[in-house]
Amino acid sequence: MPSVALRRHVLRSFAALASAVPLFRPGSSLPGSAAPLLGAPPPTERPVPTAPRQVLRRTLRASVTEGMVTEVFTACAGATALTAWAIALKLGPFLVGVMTALPFFAQFIQFPAAWLTSTFGHRRVALTAVFLSRVVMLPLCAVPWLPLELAGQQRLLVGIAAASAVLGVVGNNAWVAWMGELVPKNLRGRYFGRRTALCTISGTLASLAAGFLLDRLRGAEGPGLALPLLAAFACAVGFITTYIMSRQHDPAPGGTPFRLDLRATLMPWKDARARRVLLYQVTWNAAVGLSAPYFAFHMIKNLQMTFVIMALHAAAVAGVRVLTAPLWGKVIDRVGAQPVVMACSLGISTIPLLWLLPTQGSLWPLVFDVLLAGSLWSGHGLAVFALPLAVAPRQGRPFYLAAFATTGGLAYAAASAMGGALAGALPTTFTLGSHAWVNFHVLFVLSAVARFGAVFFAARIIEPDAQSVNSLGALFGVVKVRLRAIPALSRQEGRRAA
Repeated sequence: MPSVALRRHVLRSFAALASAVPLFRPGSSLPGSAAPLLGAPPPTERPVPTAPRQVLRRTLRASVTEGMVTEVFTACAGATALTAWAIALKLGPFLVGVMTALPFFAQFIQFPAAWLTSTFGHRRVALTAVFLSRVVMLPLCAVPWLPLELAGQQRLLVGIAAASAVLGVVGNNAWVAWMGELVPKNLRGRYFGRRTALCTISGTLASLAAGFLLDRLRGAEGPGLALPLLAAFACAVGFITTYIMSRQHDPAPGGTPFRLDLRATLMPWKDARARRVLLYQVTWNAAVGLSAPYFAFHMIKNLQMTFVIMALHAAAVAGVRVLTAPLWGKVIDRVGAQPVVMACSLGISTIPLLWLLPTQGSLWPLVFDVLLAGSLWSGHGLAVFALPLAVAPRQGRPFYLAAFATTGGLAYAAASAMGGALAGALPTTFTLGSHAWVNFHVLFVLSAVARFGAVFFAARIIEPDAQSVNSLGALFGVVKVRLRAIPALSRQEGRRAA
């Protein structure tokens, strides 16, 4: 059996990741990567009654079950499945970029979503929006048999992805507010740590099963049988998750009208410190969005990777992310979020260049991607989540968080569309320096250069109480000390447990 110290280390890992932002990973959804507490509408002024202990316990158990089942939906209808649909329906790189960037573009409705949540109540909006965002996939079950030309099928796919993305933002906004009022503050770390751990296990198994089905039943031309089956199963899972959510308690039923204030939405842009974070968010998300939607496309189309191998790759990245999260959390506590953002951004800038090395039949360079991406994105996600909280004042914080999400999402979406247009304009394959290249390699190089440029915006961020940018070398010294201290700490905690 694992030692007490090891179990505590793993649980702290999931607890740290539970409050982090979702990762901008290469075109696929990592198991358990959906963050439950990204932000929420402005809190109501009235006190929220505490749920009875028995009711609270039953609701929290139901929420864990709902999260695990939701991971099954993500495996059947998430980014990887949508990429498979795009290839089956012969979408070009531009439409692939637009479709996979829709969840980020949909962030522009954060403020209207906050108004809906506050006006009609957390539970009602969450149930309705989440249910619709999942059953909207229903028409995909019949795509191969609908009397539509290929262009019509392509428009249907993009339209369904857009509707699901918009409804998903509304549903997540309401669900976050619901959970923020339901889960006691002193339990959030432990509870969401366990929830994220179980969701990661469920997501990994579901992704492997979906990948196996896609590999076995994928059609040579068109969607085949696997994709409609996965869409049907995703819709069935949507009904199940809605039923489980409906059995959860709402400590604040009803709603409190919330007035959208344009002046309040502009507050972050008038704040010098927040404006520097926003500029970094825009440049960084644009640099990542230039290439991120096309990694899965590249895996399937050019590297000829099976869906099972893609699922294993995502699970490996998630595993490294889990193991390194507590270390990064301690470093952020020690030196602040800004130096960590800068260091991780600098390291992540090299990751797209690693994707120039793998070829069909020679995938071993992806081992380095797993190690670098899992560890660096882990630190970056935790620091990027902590940074807005550090620079945003308590009064008006929801508007700051919504501004960060909206600007970052729009920059990512715009850059994804531009990357797709560029990939579509380039030849699919070409020779340069006696070496064969594909159009996506150009996007990877441009993204690496743009990410490196965004590091300079990270250096200009001013974080209260953080060490200066000159402490970047000291940052790695802290990481080295922490790594050396982990075995000793584990032995000490083991002796205490004994």
